[in-house]
Amino acid sequence: MEYSHSDTELINQPIGYWSWAASDAVVTRIRAALQEEFGLTQPQWWVLHQVVPSAQGKTRKEVAAVLRGYLDIGAEIEPEIDTTVRRGWLIEDSQGRLRGTVDGSQLYDEAARLQDRLWAERHAGISDEEYLTTLKVLQRMIHNVGGTAWHH
Repeated sequence: MEYSHSDTELINQPIGYWSWAASDAVVTRIRAALQEEFGLTQPQWWVLHQVVPSAQGKTRKEVAAVLRGYLDIGAEIEPEIDTTVRRGWLIEDSQGRLRGTVDGSQLYDEAARLQDRLWAERHAGISDEEYLTTLKVLQRMIHNVGGTAWHH
């Protein structure tokens, strides 16, 4: 791969720009692939990913608690949960627990395979060591500026 700048130039480049550009490129790719292949939004995938593998199901509150910090979701997860139920991917039982339907479980499995392919695409030519170092550096930078971040 050819880089956009020499090492001497890159060392002075702004991390804010490059972390944003990486995030934007990755998220755009994921969202386009999910939409194109399944008519699925990334937040709907997140909901399925929280609910379908759970043997006991999850309440809306449990799903929202995990997804609250994901990118730009904030408090807007309820409409995504409603859509997954309306489209027949999840059902909500009388105790308010969401569970995957047969169609939802099949969609989840297919979308999970797509996510695996996208992961491999993103990580092409990047060793586990390089990836781990990158995440640790980003976490240190977040900490250094008083930010908080987590991923479940």
